[in-house]
Formats: sequence, C-alpha cells, structure tokens
Amino acid sequence: LIVVDKFPKKAEEVCKSLPAHDGAKHMAFGCDVASGKEVKLLADFAMKQYNSVPDIVVNCAGIIRDAPLLDMTEQQFDEVVAVNLKGVYLVTQAFARLAFQRKIAQSIINISSILGKMGAAERANYASTKSAVIGFTKSAASAWARDGIRVNAVLPGYVGTPLTDAIEAKLLKAACDRIPMGRMGLPEEIANAVVFLASDWSTYVTGTAVEVTGGLGM
Repeated sequence: LIVVDKFPKKAEEVCKSLPAHDGAKHMAFGCDVASGKEVKLLADFAMKQYNSVPDIVVNCAGIIRDAPLLDMTEQQFDEVVAVNLKGVYLVTQAFARLAFQRKIAQSIINISSILGKMGAAERANYASTKSAVIGFTKSAASAWARDGIRVNAVLPGYVGTPLTDAIEAKLLKAACDRIPMGRMGLPEEIANAVVFLASDWSTYVTGTAVEVTGGLGM
C-alpha cells in the first residue's frame, strides 16, 4: 500500500499504524494532489516500487474552507476546488493512463460526500466539489467501462474524522440530529464500502455512487 499525503510525516504515521500484508512494507509518499507535476512523480514512484500499475486507486484527499456564501473568498473557493476536484482528476488520469498502457484492469474509488447531493449552506465550495466528483466519476466510468477500468464513488455522511472535528459543535450536532440512524458513522464503515468497490465482489459495478450515511439524504 502507498499512503499519500501532502505532509509526508502524516503518511508515515498512517503506514506505521497498518498491519503488514504478506510481508510487504507499506510506503509513504508526500504529494500535493492539486499539482500535476507532483502527481506525475507519485505515479512514477508507484511504478518504480512495484514495477506494475496499481490496480486499486482511492482518491480521498479533501479539505474544507467553510464560510457563509456571501463572505466566502475566491481563495477559499479555489483552494477547495484544487484539492477536492482537480486532485481527483489529476490522480485518476495519471493512474488510468498507466493502466491503459499496460492493459490491466483497475478499480478507482473517489470519495465524494452526501453533501454533494444535499448541499450545505455554510460549505458551498465543499458541497460543489463533491457534487462534481460524482459527475466526474460517472463520466470516467462511462468512458472506460469496456476497458476494464471501473470507477465508483463513495458518499460518506457525517463520520468521526479530523475533518468533522473541525466543524463547529452546534452545527455538527444539528447535522447529526437529522441522521435517521441517530449517530455519526465510523471510519471503518466507510472503509468497508471502499473495500467492496476495490474487490472482486464488485466486478459488475461501475459508475455508481454508494451512500454510507446512516440514512441521511435518502
């Protein structure tokens, strides 16, 4: 597994927390996914390490820059678009191109959000990018369906992560009160959906957006 983060030390910490797989060592790599040059270096690194194309790619980089829409700055909007949408495009394109060159099957999973379907008053930039990720996912899936490259999206609801920790407490409580199952999700519940889409259990699944929300948004 190659764990990627803009900050290499964070990626290294994640690697250390993961169990070994068949004796293979997990690797960390620092990359700003909003930079085409850095994504190219990431793709080159992956090929050099494995001498093969990764057959599973998970686009899960994401940031928030919350503000009321009338107060949101152009910089706040652009920063979120650069990571949450452009990053998905750059990474998907780079690794799918390698899969085409080597003619291998590949599963790409893009992490969207239920807010891409529902919208969010204080997070118009974030919700817009997550909606766009769904459209991008379906477009890529349609383009590559006959080439052995499956592209799907996962739409988490409110999940206990550092990203939700940054949300104002009263706003988070109000959001959780609307969840039919009455609680926030766990990171492993999102991971289970990703594992399904990455595995041979989902070989006939492409272009779908799987909602993992406790019923929020249904």
